[in-house]
Amino acid sequence: MDAYSYLHALRQTSPLVHNMTNQVVANFVANGLLSLGASPIMAYAEEEVGTITSICNATALNIGTITSEVFYAMLLAGKAANELSHPLVFDPVGIGASDYRKDCAEKLLDTACMTLIRGNAGEIAALCGIQWQSKGVDSGDGDYDLQNLAKEAALKFNCMVAISGETDWISDGKRTVGVKNGQPLMTQVTGMGCLLTAVSAAFLAVDQSLDSVIAAHSLYGIAGDHAYQKSQAPGTFQMHFIDQLHLLNEADNQYINIIE
Repeated sequence: MDAYSYLHALRQTSPLVHNMTNQVVANFVANGLLSLGASPIMAYAEEEVGTITSICNATALNIGTITSEVFYAMLLAGKAANELSHPLVFDPVGIGASDYRKDCAEKLLDTACMTLIRGNAGEIAALCGIQWQSKGVDSGDGDYDLQNLAKEAALKFNCMVAISGETDWISDGKRTVGVKNGQPLMTQVTGMGCLLTAVSAAFLAVDQSLDSVIAAHSLYGIAGDHAYQKSQAPGTFQMHFIDQLHLLNEADNQYINIIE
């Protein structure tokens, strides 16, 4: 299928996505999913995450504002998603910033089988034990080839991996594809990566394939390209970006720029 076909299927089914996301940007994530055509729900209490996961079509785990209580609930949600064979997406936000985040990420990956791990270069490098000069939750700088890193991480964790950056590199360990859509200004808006994680989960609810993840990243970047034509300042860019997710259509297939 072409990229828009995945989005069309998403809009037809409106998958319910359980987001245990960064609470700094929960509102942005919810509005972004709604604008795209999916349905969000946020639940963090251990008493209900299993039930919530069971009524959803996909689950996204994000450690951006992790606490011990939320971490334990994530273990339960991940287990429930695996038992139901639902797509499970993991975003290791700021994993290099503290030992606690790294420990949480490692335990989650040991406990649950992820469908997709999505993060920036610094986060995926840290997961793989590769030296990288990250800065808090920002990607930072490093010399490792990101195309190879995506493939190696996919093989290491036996799941799909997406590395966001100037070029998004997406791999299942056998096939690795680069996506060149998007704008640098997207890095100046808090939560763009967190929303992309949730959007990827929504697309995977339609089809658990590498092509579905590629479609999610391509169309997400195109929405950023369109939003940049409306505004070159972070505040209003964010507003236009939400609108452009809603306005994505079949004609946007022509703007997809991928590297095979």
